[in-house]
Amino acid sequence: MSPIAHIGKIYFIGIGGIGMSAIARYFNAKGVSVAGYDKTETALTRQLQSEGIQVHFEDSLDLLEKEAELVVYTPAIPADHKELNYYLQHDYIVVKRSDVLGAITNSAFNICVAGTHGKTTTSSMIAHLLQDSGYGCNAFLGGIAVNYNSNFWRSDNNVCVVEADEYDRSFLKLNPDIAVITAMDPDHLDIYGTAENVEQAFIDFSAKIKSGGLLLSKYGLKRTMALKGDRLFTYHLDHAFADVHAENIGMFNGSYQFDVVTKEWQLKEVVLHMGGLHNIENVLAAIFIAHTLGITDEKIKAAVVSFKGVKRRFEYVIKNEETVYIDDYAHHPDELAALLNGARKLFPDKKCTIIFQPHLFSRTKDFADGFATSLDIADEVILLPIYPAREVPMDGVSSTIIFDQMHQPNKYMMQKEDVLEWVKENKIDLLITAGAGDIDVLVSTIKKNIENK
Repeated sequence: MSPIAHIGKIYFIGIGGIGMSAIARYFNAKGVSVAGYDKTETALTRQLQSEGIQVHFEDSLDLLEKEAELVVYTPAIPADHKELNYYLQHDYIVVKRSDVLGAITNSAFNICVAGTHGKTTTSSMIAHLLQDSGYGCNAFLGGIAVNYNSNFWRSDNNVCVVEADEYDRSFLKLNPDIAVITAMDPDHLDIYGTAENVEQAFIDFSAKIKSGGLLLSKYGLKRTMALKGDRLFTYHLDHAFADVHAENIGMFNGSYQFDVVTKEWQLKEVVLHMGGLHNIENVLAAIFIAHTLGITDEKIKAAVVSFKGVKRRFEYVIKNEETVYIDDYAHHPDELAALLNGARKLFPDKKCTIIFQPHLFSRTKDFADGFATSLDIADEVILLPIYPAREVPMDGVSSTIIFDQMHQPNKYMMQKEDVLEWVKENKIDLLITAGAGDIDVLVSTIKKNIENK
């Protein structure tokens, strides 16, 4: 790959992806000519266009950038993609997103957050604490941080906060000074094959930590003893054996107050305006890292209280005395369980309805029983058809295999258009939409339907 410092034109295939768009914004901010393709116009692609990035939505050889000095693609792009194959067949420099991210961060002090869930919120929290406190960082995130309305920002401080994606083993291209591992649960079995292979990938990731570096992992992970790093610490919501945990947790109006406790240091009465007990756990990791970097207690507390969350991570779409509507990216059984348990504890008197769109045929097949168990936590469940993303349909795999294993009597199978009518006709107490597909396109209409009642 040519030195990225001297690139004048760069082209992205799959530019609308959350990880790809962050890198596109990085180059655009450096004054590089940036263009790209994505299959669907979204709010994010429109935002990229408003920032001066050229984006088109047709796989066409007439629209690609023939003068591109570097072509970046996401592994989710199908092998028969015309534009990708043109570049491959005409001697362009064509690399994966992970290669570029590795090159960008090669000479930086890197804080890399990995995990099968929790990494987007945790990395966003770390980046916000560093930026809000004045420490400064460059952020490459897998979600839109509400405070900045972006998944990328720059700083003169040569520190990078990076969401380290395990899909396609991308995170093994990174070299962390500080690493966080939030979870090592089975996922992406279409890539890894077995749960043991997933765990081994995270062990390999920990081995990438630079000499003298720090690893902060969630207390109780499988194969913790195999994780690498010269300085090893653990965190947990409330387990006293962890190196950092929370005590005196109190809930009020969808927010939390708690104390951060370590063996040598405490931070009292921290306030987090984000729902879900799992998000207290996430912010504990961010607080510990900020403290390790020498950020003062007062600046840490101020940054936490000002954190507005991440789009589609326990995001309050509506929140008033009568109705609460939460939208979330949860697409793994453990994420769904954390989401539902967190919402029910915060709003115990409200009837909880979840509208869930499964993501990927392979994930649905692998975890159907887990999805059913998690969804049973709700009072009422609406299941949408599977969002296929990069996959083709699999024989015998549909949302029905989740539906049939649920013990919940109040369960329904619907299409997206049926959901909008259902919202119009039914009283809403606590509503959750969840999934990593295109369920988010329903959010604004659902909100309008609720508000117009």
